[in-house]
Order: sequence, then C-alpha cells, then structure tokens
Amino acid sequence: MTAIDIPNNSRSAAPAALWLDPVAAIAAALVVLCVQAWTGFPRIVGSGGDNDSLMRLVEVRDLLAGQGWFDLHQYRMGPDGGFVMHWSRLVDAPIAAIVLVATAITGSQAAGEMAAMLIWPLALYACALLLLLRMARRLAGDEVMLPALVIGGTGLYFTGIFMPGGLDHHNIQLVLTLTMVLCLLKAGPGNQAGFLAGVLAVLMLAIGMETAPFVAVGGLVVAAWFLIEGPKVRGVAAGFGIAFAAVSAAVFIATVSPADWTAVRCDSFSATHLALGVLAGCGLAAVALVPALGGTPRIRAASLAVLGAVIAAAAIVFFPQCLADPYAALDPTLKRYWLNAVSEAQPLWQVLSKEPKTVSGHYATPLIALIVIAWRMRRNGFDRQEAIVAAFLAAAVLVSIWQIRGSRFSIPLATLPLAAWVAGFRPRPGEKPGAAATLKLAGAWLASLNVVWIALVIGLSLPFASAEPDEAPEVLSAKRCEAKDDYGALGAMPATTVLAISNLGAPILSNTHHRALSGPYHRNVDGNLSALDAFMGSATGAEAVVRANHVGLVVLCRGNDETGSLAGWAPAGFLATLMHNDAPGWLQLLPDTVGKPLEIYRVY
Repeated sequence: MTAIDIPNNSRSAAPAALWLDPVAAIAAALVVLCVQAWTGFPRIVGSGGDNDSLMRLVEVRDLLAGQGWFDLHQYRMGPDGGFVMHWSRLVDAPIAAIVLVATAITGSQAAGEMAAMLIWPLALYACALLLLLRMARRLAGDEVMLPALVIGGTGLYFTGIFMPGGLDHHNIQLVLTLTMVLCLLKAGPGNQAGFLAGVLAVLMLAIGMETAPFVAVGGLVVAAWFLIEGPKVRGVAAGFGIAFAAVSAAVFIATVSPADWTAVRCDSFSATHLALGVLAGCGLAAVALVPALGGTPRIRAASLAVLGAVIAAAAIVFFPQCLADPYAALDPTLKRYWLNAVSEAQPLWQVLSKEPKTVSGHYATPLIALIVIAWRMRRNGFDRQEAIVAAFLAAAVLVSIWQIRGSRFSIPLATLPLAAWVAGFRPRPGEKPGAAATLKLAGAWLASLNVVWIALVIGLSLPFASAEPDEAPEVLSAKRCEAKDDYGALGAMPATTVLAISNLGAPILSNTHHRALSGPYHRNVDGNLSALDAFMGSATGAEAVVRANHVGLVVLCRGNDETGSLAGWAPAGFLATLMHNDAPGWLQLLPDTVGKPLEIYRVY
C-alpha cells in the first residue's frame, strides 16, 4: 500500500477520539493568542493595512450608538451625506453583542471593543480548525488528526484573517464555507445535513458575494448527487432546495430595508438574490419531490437541465448587470489608480509580473493538494466525499487565479488531501521505517506546510535583498500610518472633513471623530474621485475640491505605499508638491506634526 492508497474503512472515528478535536482546536487558538500577545498584538495596536477590520469596528460603533439596523450609510466617509456600504449587518450583530456583554462586565466600551477584537477572530479560528479536523477524519480516518492539526492550524494562521483585531468578514465566510462542506460530506438519507447546507449557502451569500462560486458549487454538488442516485437522496436535494428558498426570503426580510425591496444590487443581498434563490431552491425541491420530474435518470437530467436554463434565462432577462465583471461599472479612473493597486484583488498573471516571490505562498499547497486528490481517486476509484472536497478545492484555486484573495479558501481546503497524504507515509504500528520511507515522510510534511513555501521564498530572496537591515514591523507600521498613536494629534482637533489618501480613510474614522473624504470602498465613487482629482491635479484644482467638500484638514503620510504611487503617477500634482514641502498658501503645516508619520495641514 502506498501513501496514496489510504483505506476508506477507517473513517468512523471513535467517540473518544472526537473529543480530541475541539480540545486541539481550542488549544491551537490559545497558542495563537500567546504568540500574538508575545509580539504585542500588532494588528490591534496597528491595523497592518487591514482597513476593512477598522471599518467593521466603525460600523459596529454606529450600530451601538443607535444607527438603524437597515441603515448602512457610512455618514462619515465620502461627500456630504456619505454613501451606502455593501456589507451585511449579519456580521455586525455578533460582534456588537460581544462588545455589549464585555462592556457591561468591565464598564468600559474600549475594553468591550478589545474583547471583541480578541474573542471574535480567535473563536472563528478554533471553529475553522475544528471543522478541518472533523472533515479530515471523515475522509481518511483517525490517523490524519496530527497532520490535519499541524497543516490546518498553520495554514489558517498564515491566511492572516484570524489574527486578533480581525473583524473583517472573510473569516466568518471561510467558517461558513467549511461548515457547508462538512454538511455535504455528512448528508445522507435520514439526516438534515442537506437542509443545513442550504441554510449555510444563503448566509454565505448574504455576508458577501465573494462566496458565490462556493455556493454555486454546493448547489451543483447536490444536483449532481441527486441526478446520479435519484430517490435515495431525494431528502438531501429537497432539503437543500427548501432551505435555500426559505432562508433567502428570511435573510431578505431581515437585512434589506422595505424601501429597498425592489432595488437591484449585485454586490449585496437584494431582490436579485431573493428572486434567483427562491427560483433555484423551489425548483430543486420540486424536481426532487415530484416523481414525474425525478423518477428516472433521463427524466432527472432533463428536469435539472430545464431548471438550469430557467434560472439562467431569469438572470439574463431581469438582472443582466449582475452577470458582468463585479467592477465593470467602476469609473475607469478608480480602476486604474485604485482597484489595480489593491493587492488582494490581483489575478495570478499580475502577481507573477509584480510580486512573483509571493506566488508559491498562495498557490503551492492547493495545487499539490489537487494533484494528491486526483491521484487518490485515480488509484482508488470514484469516492463521493473526495469528489466533493475536490470540487470545492478546484473552485477555490480558480477563484485565487482570478483574484489572489481566493487563496484564503484554497489553502485551508488543501489541508484535507494533504493531511491524508502525510498520514499515508507514517509507519504503521510495528513497522520500522527505513531511510527512504523517512525521507518520503519528511518530504510530504515539508511540501504540505504553507509556511515552508513562504519561508523558502524568503530564503531564496535574501541574497538579492538590500544590504541594509530590515526595519522593525513597528517602524514600518509608523511610516505607513497604521498605528493608533499616529492619529493622536489629529483626533485632538475639532471635527471636520479630512482629505487623505484612501488607505487612511478607515483609520481616520476608527481613531478619530473626523470625516474622511476617501476610503478603499468601491461604492464611495464621488469621494474617491474627488480625492484623486485633488492629489493628482494642480494645487488650484485641489483647493476647489477642498472648498466644495468643506475639507478642514489635509493629512500627508509619506511612508504609505499609496502616497508614493500617486506622487509617482502625477509628479507635478498637488500630493507630489506636498511631498517636496511645497504647500500652497491656503494650507498651513502644523509645526507639532513636522517629522511625524502623519503630517497635518490646516485649511485657510
């Protein structure tokens, strides 16, 4: 037997062994907490560029301060009146609950927020790791527990989305996706796992459209399973469909204001997703439950094909705008000077041209995992559970090729086949491994750990690095204006609108009481365009933008990458003149901020 030929008869874990999974997941989360504490909680004292977590905290504060549940305006960003965010209150609510409880216990809202920034991401980390351990056991038995713990634990850690301070929605999206995959692995006659998978699929969509590919895979998996096995899994298909339709309606009512019920929006849950969700869910349930529609394989195939055609026709006829590139309607100027510079939104070919040394850390382990699972299925024959994992992993890899952020899903999913691969090389009880077997085991371990690929790239790049010593993370954070302390002087000034680069928009809202004209959010079109016009145009044009938007302060962060990019693209522009200490007469540099990470100019 080779490492690929892991027997499938060991999938039923002993009940005692299952208790080890939550204990191990919680222990791993505590290790993460200790590591972060030892390093000073860098993502709490400084954002590390995670603007979305800061903006989520701002949204939670607004909700707790009395802003309406259905009111998703961000009034403190953009032109007067703000703009409507596309995020979901379904993420704000549990974070706000943690803040409320911790505030009641401690008597301090700041302490409550600190508790939320610790508890929320670490609890989700433990949940994600627990899910990976349970799925790994189902696929290959109890012997994969240690490889799954190590490979999964490190892989989740280095996605960066579970660090203390991580309030962004990507961590909960990943947990919901993993839960749906586990439900599909467990689904069968006589249980409600199919129904629960349908519930999770809608929640994933409601939180963010980034998970749409995985929701589609989940629906296709259920449909294909019913097509192949028919009445035997009628309950799974019907449960998924009924849940998808019912929960789509419930989420729509719970999260969309009645005033917006007829609005078509593609980047957040709206009438678009309600209509298609109810149609798809009810259609799948009907095909599964009506004997005339799903009696024989040929009839099932025809019924499912018709259902797919009807869904596609409805999308094309009624919601054609949602079939285009999500950023197709974005202003060309914002595409060129903002979106194209967002690292997590870059496709593989641009990453290869701009930052090739980062590629292996995002793609190596998922691609190896795909090869491993394909080889296993070729040697052992088709296996439904492995096929489900392969479908989701392949989808995650394709998403990561389109946008590198997809690796946040593909790296954790890669844990499942990689853990089985490593376990297959481990010696059986009573065996004495030789040198060759030991080398194979070591090689499998090294190839399966994402951190090894990251370290390899760093090691290979060292000979080509500058001879100057690397700056400490806290120094880099200060230069980029990511630390809370950088905003002390700005926060002490009377409230006004601040003109700054978009990277500083969320930190300004989070750390001060001011408004910010720009921020890295695609719906803030007018505010972001105005900021670009000001910074890349002449000083006269910048003054016009400042006066029109009632800007009282202009701030400069010399060390932020966005500052250097904009100044480089417009070397004669207003921002470049500030970089050269050549401020126009309508600005006054505050002396106390000279030489500080954040330089503040008062508008006259």
